[in-house]
Amino acid sequence: MALKVAIVGLPNVGKSTLFNALTETAAAQAANYPFCTIDPNVGDVAVPEPRLEALAQIAKSKEIIPARINFVDVAGLVRGASKGEGLGNQFLANIRDCDAVALVARCFEDPDVTHVEGRVDPLSDLETVETELMLADLESLERRIVNVEKRARGGDKESAQTLRLAQLALAELNAGRPARTAKVGPDDEKAWRMLQLLTAKPALYVCNVDEASAAHGNALSEAVAARAAKDGAKSVVISAKIESEIAGLEPAERAEFLEALGLSEAGLARLIGEAYALLGLQTFFTAGPKEARAWTIRIGAAAPEAAGVIHTDFEKGFIRAETIAYDDYVRLNGEAGAREAGKLRSEGKDYVVRDGDVMHFRFNV
Repeated sequence: MALKVAIVGLPNVGKSTLFNALTETAAAQAANYPFCTIDPNVGDVAVPEPRLEALAQIAKSKEIIPARINFVDVAGLVRGASKGEGLGNQFLANIRDCDAVALVARCFEDPDVTHVEGRVDPLSDLETVETELMLADLESLERRIVNVEKRARGGDKESAQTLRLAQLALAELNAGRPARTAKVGPDDEKAWRMLQLLTAKPALYVCNVDEASAAHGNALSEAVAARAAKDGAKSVVISAKIESEIAGLEPAERAEFLEALGLSEAGLARLIGEAYALLGLQTFFTAGPKEARAWTIRIGAAAPEAAGVIHTDFEKGFIRAETIAYDDYVRLNGEAGAREAGKLRSEGKDYVVRDGDVMHFRFNV
């Protein structure tokens, strides 16, 4: 499952600095002026997964392959972006194919880094960004409704469903709420996604704080966290400056550096963890002499769907899944020990995959 997260915010909130640090690249130009990033930058990042190393050692795997996540650095928005200000529409379009949106709020004071609106107010920043995304959605829906109304009146069921959902989204947006607040039933989820609404995407608030506030946050980040809780969203505190420093360290030095700052893990791990929780995702594993590998799947997925993440033929010809819980696999030193202890289970099509399952699929095509 390819997970793609858009990093969105006003200029000079630390968005591109964060992107550079997360992807350990200098692909995005972090400059002190609006719209320094003209084209979206996409960074492919390994999902931190400490359990993989243990599996690889036990299975004597030649290769370790983590799951991947893509971060898309979208150029800073400004007021009027939904109307094309500062090439705004071009940047808004880059968000549409992402699974989630990370809304970066500046929660630090720095006289050397100018703010596009001349003050540091993360709640106002978030309001500006959310408003521009909502205005873009309104414009998109109003154009779409013109096209589907006629077909819906002619009896086209698909158009009637699209029209109903578009009107549902419009009601939320006109009330000043993002489209994600709309109540959408299971039968409408696919059609709802086809509307490609920016504010229907799950949102995570990222509080970019100064180094001294990295461990516990500050008054500004607390205000953002309260706003997130009110909206039923998640928030995470990260110091883009610290992440930049971590990116330049050797792996052995990183743990010592984090410990000195009172941090148990890097911001990347926390951000990805919150993104997984936001999207309802979990990890299962495959392990053998060739490779130990992590795979991403939605929580609640059945075994055939997990098989399909590896290859569509696995899902089509699914017979059963030989499954071992991660803790049992490690405690019993692998598949042979788990089998002998009765901890290797043969699961059928109705089995719901659990986080950490080590799986081997039997299939016939």
